Amino acid sequence: MSERKLVSLDWAMKRLLRSKANFDILEGFLSELLFRDIKIQSIGESETNQDDAMDKYNRVDIRVKDHLGEDIIIEIQFQSEYDYFHRTLYNISKAVCEQLDIGMDYGDIKKVIHINIVYFDLGRGDDYIYKQNNQFKGLHNSDILELSAQQKKCFNKQYPHELHPENYIIKVNKFNNVAKDSLDEWVYFLKNEEIKGSFKAKGIQKAKKKLNTMKLSKEARKEYERFVANKTYERGVTKSKELDLKYAKEEGVEQGIEQGKKDSEQKIKKAEQKIKKAEQKVEKEKQKMITTAKKLLAAELDIDFISETTGFSLSELNQLKENK
Repeated sequence: MSERKLVSLDWAMKRLLRSKANFDILEGFLSELLFRDIKIQSIGESETNQDDAMDKYNRVDIRVKDHLGEDIIIEIQFQSEYDYFHRTLYNISKAVCEQLDIGMDYGDIKKVIHINIVYFDLGRGDDYIYKQNNQFKGLHNSDILELSAQQKKCFNKQYPHELHPENYIIKVNKFNNVAKDSLDEWVYFLKNEEIKGSFKAKGIQKAKKKLNTMKLSKEARKEYERFVANKTYERGVTKSKELDLKYAKEEGVEQGIEQGKKDSEQKIKKAEQKIKKAEQKVEKEKQKMITTAKKLLAAELDIDFISETTGFSLSELNQLKENK
């Protein structure tokens, strides 16, 4: 029997997960991804989480503050953007700068973690989960730079990159639906919107109960169905644009090939005309030299002198004598 469908995480982030009663769902997902127990202290509001009757948002994000005071930004994106990496850089930088009020020390800045859940092939790579951190690595002996003893005591960290932002990319469509570990179980849910009874990842069975579409109120279920319909429509529009662009490119290539053929034919024709003119010129000069040679032969000049003057060989000159 197939598992019952659950609401998608992007809609849950917009509607359900902002409630403290549901923090345990995101806590489970984040704990598995970050390999440490996460306790959510608060969830901040963002523009894409505002209630809207149309719900036609291409992306959804949510900003969480954990028990260590660290900012965790979770972003779900369905449509490819050529400058996506730049936008994540901006979001991270903004989250860092917003922490620092006037009079605060730089040491008060907490770590920022940005998690990108994308449903398209971002960049080029075979894996479906990527992590970026800013290690300081020696250029000569490849050692990893550590904090000083005083800094380790002050910040409770071992390395500078542990203080700096981290960036995660989960390429959902790259996942092959084989859950090899507890983190894969969450990725399986992100891709298929269902959770198997055998899954044991932290918080995932709670997500199965709380995100069950059958447990939504009648109003919430209608709202979710409208959200799914709008998202499907938006994906269809995006796909149509991609296909239109693809066909336009193909048509452009074909037109380019056809134009290229015409250009090549014109170039060949011009080259042939030049060659013909050159051949005619050579033939004309040859006839002039033949006339000159015949006149010199008629004057009975030395044949070696005539050969040197006209460039004709002795055999060619003897042949001209016979044909006069």
